[in-house]
Amino acid sequence: MFKISVIGTGYVGLVAGTCFAETGNNVICVDVVEEKVKKLSSGTITIFEPGLEVLFKRNLREERLHFTTDLKSAVEQSDFIFLALPTPPGEDGSADLKYVLGAAKDIGKLLNGYKIIVDKSTVPVGTAEKVRAAIAENAKYEFDVVSNPEFLREGVAVDDFLKPERVVIGSSSPKAIELMKQLYEPFVRQGNPILVMDERSAELTKYAANAMLALKISFMNEIANICEKVGANVDMVRRGIGTDSRIGKQFLYSGVGYGGSCFPKDVQALIKTSEEYGYDFKILKSVEVVNYAQKHVLIKKLEDYFGGSETLKGKRFALWGLSFKPNTDDIREAPSLVVIEELLKRGASIAAYDPEAIENVRKLYDGKVMFVASQYDALVEADALIIVTEWNEFRNPDFERIKRTLKEPLIFDGRNVYDIEKMKHLGFKYFSIGRPVVN
Repeated sequence: MFKISVIGTGYVGLVAGTCFAETGNNVICVDVVEEKVKKLSSGTITIFEPGLEVLFKRNLREERLHFTTDLKSAVEQSDFIFLALPTPPGEDGSADLKYVLGAAKDIGKLLNGYKIIVDKSTVPVGTAEKVRAAIAENAKYEFDVVSNPEFLREGVAVDDFLKPERVVIGSSSPKAIELMKQLYEPFVRQGNPILVMDERSAELTKYAANAMLALKISFMNEIANICEKVGANVDMVRRGIGTDSRIGKQFLYSGVGYGGSCFPKDVQALIKTSEEYGYDFKILKSVEVVNYAQKHVLIKKLEDYFGGSETLKGKRFALWGLSFKPNTDDIREAPSLVVIEELLKRGASIAAYDPEAIENVRKLYDGKVMFVASQYDALVEADALIIVTEWNEFRNPDFERIKRTLKEPLIFDGRNVYDIEKMKHLGFKYFSIGRPVVN
């Protein structure tokens, strides 16, 4: 059993802390927000992530998982101190390290023996050195700093943590490397690798992974746009290239762009890091341009159908899906927010439904958007249905009810949820991404 503290109880921190506790470790999660700590301590989970609540409540009950605002006590009791703090993008796109470095300075003052401080947050190249320097300003005891980037996908984060495809450990300390291997050994019993490298390579690995995935998404969205021009079907193209083992099948689905807490921020941060080192990362800059444009694709389709921007004024639209992807309540950089903003600018009204993210969007658009209790309630008096997030419950709806409730059987599908031949058979006017129009 190791004694672990996790600084920050956001998405990464809460998942990491709970999963470390699940393998028998004693975990103390630290946060500065007292109300949040009270909720977590009383058994109220503060994020939506499938499978997490069961583990959270079990480890809280077994007293392996603890929550506190007392950083001093947590540091003194821990062998490992994980920094799972926000690194929000600044105005120039660079990652803001004030929370990470602020915590590092505080930890340096509180060390009471050898500790391993682990950068779990996604941080730019060179951060481990900055964290080491910040701790060393006040440290009276030996310590090591390790880069250990997370590779969690929202919606399947528990499985990703408990059964990682790989664990990356960035360190030059044999002692820290050995202890980190022991900590992660229960998670890689099926033989997946623990990759040991220098700190800078570990930091860049995380950015490179997310940038590559963002690149695949934007590439396929460009292919979808070309498909619409030439009369091809992006579904066929996707299958044709996805069977090539050099390319693979994942992240080849076209849509209305990527969002979330990682891809937009990490792409921007890697571009900024490249600029700081005198390199022009042209491909990633193009990825950003493509993704921005793709979030507006549905608005263009609506304008083309109804006859221009002015014709959307007074129209009412049903919006299915608010989170940036299914199985999460996260709306950071969500395409739905662009759709909402652009429709409101044009004088349209919106009735929106999402299984989990309504309350998060309500904070931004309360009084401007109607939020409804079911997907079918959104359809009442609507001129068209817009689908932005591919929740499973949207995949096999009551199509006859949709037709009866909408003013006309008209769907704009930003995630290619439905089969175009089926929609033709059912009598819908159906607009999707990169596929023939059913009209």
